[in-house]
Amino acid sequence: MADAIDLNEYGAKLREDPHSVYAELRALGPVHRVRLPPPENYDSWLVVGYEEARAALADPRLAKDVSSLDTPPFAGRPAFDKNLLAVDPPQHTRLRALVTRAFTARRVKALEPRIQRITDDLLDAMLPHGHADLVEAFAYPLPITVICELLGVPEIDRAAFREMSNEMVAPTSEEAQQRAVDRLLVYLAELIEDKRRAGPADDLLSALIRTTAEDGDRLSAEELRDMAFLLLIAGHETTVNLIVNGVHTLLTHPEQLAELRADPDLIDDAIEEMLRYEGPVETATFRYAAQPLEIAGIVIERGEPVLIGLSAANRDAGRYAAPDRFDIHRDARGHLAFGHGIHYCLGAPLARLETRTALRTLLRRAPALALDGPPGEWFPGMLIRGRRSLPVRW
Repeated sequence: MADAIDLNEYGAKLREDPHSVYAELRALGPVHRVRLPPPENYDSWLVVGYEEARAALADPRLAKDVSSLDTPPFAGRPAFDKNLLAVDPPQHTRLRALVTRAFTARRVKALEPRIQRITDDLLDAMLPHGHADLVEAFAYPLPITVICELLGVPEIDRAAFREMSNEMVAPTSEEAQQRAVDRLLVYLAELIEDKRRAGPADDLLSALIRTTAEDGDRLSAEELRDMAFLLLIAGHETTVNLIVNGVHTLLTHPEQLAELRADPDLIDDAIEEMLRYEGPVETATFRYAAQPLEIAGIVIERGEPVLIGLSAANRDAGRYAAPDRFDIHRDARGHLAFGHGIHYCLGAPLARLETRTALRTLLRRAPALALDGPPGEWFPGMLIRGRRSLPVRW
């Protein structure tokens, strides 16, 4: 077994500038055994090369479901283990087919006027003040309002939901994270039961309750709860940080911002470059070797955990020329910010739509937008790449 590189030795650099850490690792090879920082504090394989990451994301030998594997004690089954990120085919194939029956492209497209209205309302409230924390005033409330309205989460519950969600993706401690998991388990089960009793409604969760395949297959109560969990967490945490990272990147690259202002039609290319340059998901969720396999000549034994570095892959000079340069004219296609293979993000079209609406409207209505002091600290851990605050003025 290879000696582990202790990522804790990088200290604050791993959080503040992980790209330089991954570049150091990539110079030594595309795959490494590492000791993860808290709260994990255990060894895992980390893939930092683009080609290796892309292949690993689609490799069926790297499993999500650990129930049949001789995994270490830390790799127990997650609390929400019936969602798309925790199962493998054929269960994954079945769940994705059922969910996509309700979460259609038409449903996402139909949200566009409402997303624009929410965006305008938030800016109407924010802009008269002349300055704000963009996270609190804009980047957080937009996606959480959209996903809660889409799923049918009552407005009164959204503050509590935010607290639970933040603790789950960027935990302050293992104990606090577990408390958040337990609360969310109970909350979602009760929400689904309330909707079942209330009868047909137009929200996505109600549609998932009613969804039936040709053979009569339906989502079970546990599957509904776990899919609601995935849609709620993934449906807003990533978009919040895509908006925040995107705005911060533009404001710290004024020549690129000026070019986007001069040609707003570049917005879609700019968003793809934001996803590549500073995407909101740093590493994919854990996979486990269902059988011994090799990645770039490195043998990974059955049951061992594997982390695939999405941010690391997206800065690989073997795939993108001058990868540390932010360039909205770059062809950023092929980036791995939304993953690859069967676990490619189901909500990618919604995230792109929300971000396009948010950035286009913000830049148009706040032409003098600028930073108003140092941004907040980065979230802990290696899952979500995002800041706690972003002070701006206009």
